[in-house]
Amino acid sequence: MAHSGKTLRVGMIGCGVVGSEVARLLVANADDLSARSGAKLELVKISVRDISISRPGIPKELFTTDSKAIVNDPNIDLVIEVMGGIEPAYELILTAMKNGKAVVTANKALLAKFGSELFHASDEADVDFYYEAAVAGAIPILRPLAESLVGDHVERVMGIINGTTNYILTKMDETGASFDSALKEAQGLGYAEADPTADIEAFDAAAKAAILAGLAFHTVVTDADVYREGISKITSDDVAVAKEMGFTIKLLAVAEANDDESITVRVHPTLIPRTHPLAAVREAFNAVFVKCESAGELMFYGRGAGGTPTASAILGDLVAVARNRIEGSLGPTETDYAHLKIAPIGSTRTRYSIRMDVKDIPGVLASVANVFAANDVSILTVRQDGRGADAELIVLTHLATESSLADTVKQLQKLDTVKHVTSVIRVEGTV
Repeated sequence: MAHSGKTLRVGMIGCGVVGSEVARLLVANADDLSARSGAKLELVKISVRDISISRPGIPKELFTTDSKAIVNDPNIDLVIEVMGGIEPAYELILTAMKNGKAVVTANKALLAKFGSELFHASDEADVDFYYEAAVAGAIPILRPLAESLVGDHVERVMGIINGTTNYILTKMDETGASFDSALKEAQGLGYAEADPTADIEAFDAAAKAAILAGLAFHTVVTDADVYREGISKITSDDVAVAKEMGFTIKLLAVAEANDDESITVRVHPTLIPRTHPLAAVREAFNAVFVKCESAGELMFYGRGAGGTPTASAILGDLVAVARNRIEGSLGPTETDYAHLKIAPIGSTRTRYSIRMDVKDIPGVLASVANVFAANDVSILTVRQDGRGADAELIVLTHLATESSLADTVKQLQKLDTVKHVTSVIRVEGTV
């Protein structure tokens, strides 16, 4: 693209791990980025909480503690928001848009709560709003959903979209580590925060699932619409038994269209066959499967977190927005015309693996099978391991509604022959 001779001035809100990398690359690669976007991209101001912190590679004179000065500065054309959190990020982005500034963000928590309001605000203000970096780091997944696949009918999106939990589950699978020791290792490497709740209890993945589902199904989906279950209850026994049965455990996000014009969006630990492509996604990598009516199955794979991969996605958005500015055009806006109903988790059709400690006496299998039959849940396989006076039963079910499966588990726990239901994990992929 020929350089237009125009300068676009960029302001940035926040300068943590991701923001520092964005700023450093903007300064270091200024000529390349200008050549690609058709305009000189000049980073003019960065708001931070503490100016005294050393940030190598970024000129000190760019820093200010006044974020409002950035969104209200008439000379700033584009704003990058990487401060995270809901407020004041929400108010700052809205102000920037009202003042005619295009916005690029990586803020998944904000998009999962107020995405619809922000899309409509950008439409009203006639400015671009890009957010590729909010889901799966460097992996281009949002733009393909919004643009490349917009002529197709998406049936299902399923993926590993949290690197921390995938790292923990990989270590448990490959080394037999306990959940706690795998978590400590992840924290030591900087994959997990000191307070890992957002990751291990799947809040992070649920926010990303809401964003993916909204795009895929042209419907407003918030994090509150997502059924969420984390990985903190997964034990090394669960992982070992899964392995023996030819499965691995992953935290999966699943968003799917149902036959009744509704969608379900869920995030939970899942058994998948070791032959499934997602089973090979190790450590902190992410992968997203998209199943479309015409295109069939597509898989997007890559680094899903970290300063550099996320900065790559932000700079990609920044160049796209700059090109639009030079051409006097806007990128595609989000659509939520479909207004599909979000179905409750109970109506979802899924499969369970149920492990239980039972008394090793005649009639146990019959009593267990009766409970499944009474709830209209068909059994696929039963595996029994003797343990002295006790035995372990592992039952894999056929597809059934979540509510029927949940009722089955409740009733199994009341049986005299069942001492304890050890674990219940959903199953995806064909065995």
